[in-house]
Amino acid sequence: MTQADDLRDRLRQALPAAMKARDRPAITALRSALAAIDNAEAFDPDEALAEGLLGELEPAGWEPAEPDDAEVDPADPGHAARPGLAGPPTFAGTVAGVGATEVERRGLTPKQVEGIVRAEIETLEVAADVLDGVGKHEHAERLRAQMRVLVSHVNEAPPDNETPPDMDAGPVA
Repeated sequence: MTQADDLRDRLRQALPAAMKARDRPAITALRSALAAIDNAEAFDPDEALAEGLLGELEPAGWEPAEPDDAEVDPADPGHAARPGLAGPPTFAGTVAGVGATEVERRGLTPKQVEGIVRAEIETLEVAADVLDGVGKHEHAERLRAQMRVLVSHVNEAPPDNETPPDMDAGPVA
């Protein structure tokens, strides 16, 4: 188990306990952080295009239309809904076949996962300060409670049988 998985697992394990305790700030903070981590792992089509992978994701037989092609009627189910495209009938540019749209999620390093959670903490802190500035002290305190939940999980030390990677090298002379 990597340290990234460890932090993510700590957040995931804390969520059912927070739900059982009906701890709204903890539930909100944990769900938000886990969603941010999951979103960061999502497939990025811009990155795939830059790496030349997007061509593999296009439907078989798809070709750009010639510029002099007639206007495509969006009501005609046998044609693509956008003018300028020709090819097999599609629905919103989908790809046919089992697993045709499956792509591998990006892996995150422990530092990236921690950075995502710290960014969530920073966002909560800034929002709480803004709310305090406009007199919404109760709402600001709720955001600070969410922030404290995330800080407690980020600052939680790894179990005794696991040493963080940066501590393996020993003292530097």
